[in-house]
Amino acid sequence: MEKKKTEKTVRDRPLPKLGWQSDVIADLIKLYDFPYIPLNPGASYRGLHDSLVNHNDNNPPMMVCQHEKIAVQIGHGYAKACGEPLAVIVHNVVGLLHSVMGVYYAYIDRCPIFIIGATGPMDEKKRRPRVDWDHTANVQGTAVRDFVKWDYQPGGIHGVPDSFARAYSVMMTQPQGPIYMCYDAWLQEAELEEPVVLPPKTQQRSPSKFAPDQTALGKIADRLVEADWPVLMPQYVGRVESGMSDMVALAETLGAPVSDVQSRLNFPTNHPLDCRLNPKIFNDADVILTLDCRDWEGRTHKNDRVNRTMTPHYPEKCDWLDIGFADIDISKWAMGYQKFPPASQRVLADTELAIPLLTQMLKDRIGKDSKLAKGVKERAAAVKEIHDKQRAKWAEEAKAAWDLSPISLPRLAAEVFSVIKNEDWVITTNAFEDWAIKTWDIDKGYRWPGKALGTGTQIGIGLGVALAHRGKGRLVVDCQTDGDLMFDVGALWTATKHNIPMLAVMHNNRAYYNDWEHQITIAEQRGTDVNKAHIGMDIFGPNVDFASIARGFGWYAEGPIEDPKEIAGAVRRAMEKVKQGIPALVDTITQHEG
Repeated sequence: MEKKKTEKTVRDRPLPKLGWQSDVIADLIKLYDFPYIPLNPGASYRGLHDSLVNHNDNNPPMMVCQHEKIAVQIGHGYAKACGEPLAVIVHNVVGLLHSVMGVYYAYIDRCPIFIIGATGPMDEKKRRPRVDWDHTANVQGTAVRDFVKWDYQPGGIHGVPDSFARAYSVMMTQPQGPIYMCYDAWLQEAELEEPVVLPPKTQQRSPSKFAPDQTALGKIADRLVEADWPVLMPQYVGRVESGMSDMVALAETLGAPVSDVQSRLNFPTNHPLDCRLNPKIFNDADVILTLDCRDWEGRTHKNDRVNRTMTPHYPEKCDWLDIGFADIDISKWAMGYQKFPPASQRVLADTELAIPLLTQMLKDRIGKDSKLAKGVKERAAAVKEIHDKQRAKWAEEAKAAWDLSPISLPRLAAEVFSVIKNEDWVITTNAFEDWAIKTWDIDKGYRWPGKALGTGTQIGIGLGVALAHRGKGRLVVDCQTDGDLMFDVGALWTATKHNIPMLAVMHNNRAYYNDWEHQITIAEQRGTDVNKAHIGMDIFGPNVDFASIARGFGWYAEGPIEDPKEIAGAVRRAMEKVKQGIPALVDTITQHEG
């Protein structure tokens, strides 16, 4: 029987001499040196996909993710760890909507990501029935416009290079954040009929940094040297490589305590002037200097979660000073900009420039006054005593539940550190619910990219952190919460597929315990049954076998482990696998805390 003729797959006319319009977008991705492209496949950018494979020869390489949110979060973690952006591609309307939470968190965490999307043809004649109409929006960028720094959809191919260059500049200008570029499917698939000029390699890709008004900065220096107990409060200073050393120099010059807000690692945890997570340092503060900081209330107030009231730890007459980006680029929708600070002096500047200048101003003033120099020395000694007592207290508290089963978080953190401490280690965003912060010596800026965000972010961001450190001989450890992994378990496949070695140690308390704890608070307030607080919050019955799941995705895995004495051996075996390039997971069953 004669076989039915198949539809022709070869073009009936010659290929265009200049290529395809999507080749221009691919050229720009390569020109701007994006190292990787996390994506979830989608037909709306099939033209660009072909250009990335055949025009660019998959350079930079595409990384397949099981969900657009994971793709965006890999970009988030990568930028959080090293300050550099990835290009991330999402499918049209539905892909963009899948990615929304990842985009939002990247925006509030000030991480640059170059997000590329697509739309069905804006020319109705070019739309396929149903699907292209369902996947075309007017205008698609409105889905994320309130929490990206800029979005744009060029009307033609000649608008692509200019808008691409502008988007990159907007993304990388401080305060940084994601942008969204949307490319019409037919624009991508059309033939290139004439040359399109790309931005020259000599073009500066983002503007210079904000320099401070030195007169205003001098007033801050004067106020600091006059103060008896100034407190320094950085939040995003550590976003640049010099941030930690700049903060150390400033604090040591002034002999002042530092309360790190921890959106990045701004200060070494075991430095004698480090007083993070200790509200008592604000009790006698006469000046508080916030540095690239929005969340000024969290560290400085007692939060009554029942009555939703806040009581300041600092005296009524305490003076506030601020150096940072003030109200540049705040969202008109989400309120991550926090309450307006009561600062008497505000300096608009990038702390990368302002802190070294301020430090020099302080050195000049203190160096000319022996009384000031003596006061700095005495204050530094007093701060060191506070620091040492707090660290000793945490060490003692860690022992309280040492032998419990399920495992306590302090014991888990201690056992992991005992194995990795002689490695060049990095921990991802969840620092064992602060127990790594309290008990480990986090001495280098790259060791921790800053605190965790909401549920459904940890594994994706963790993979981005691991990707940023891949090939540098560093051991990346992820304290992986159970509820979070349930959101995005497909991310495990991406780690194996794209050779992203990481050691995941499960904080598996079989619960969404943060929310459970809130329900306990409400039950105690209302006199209802505390024993019912877990309903709608637990992750047991059935218990999840994360080790089996991980093995199914090609990971090495052990567990579940409930005996704390078994942790170190399992972590050591898993670590050896990670050194061989194999991602590894150790499932540990933990107490209901954090």
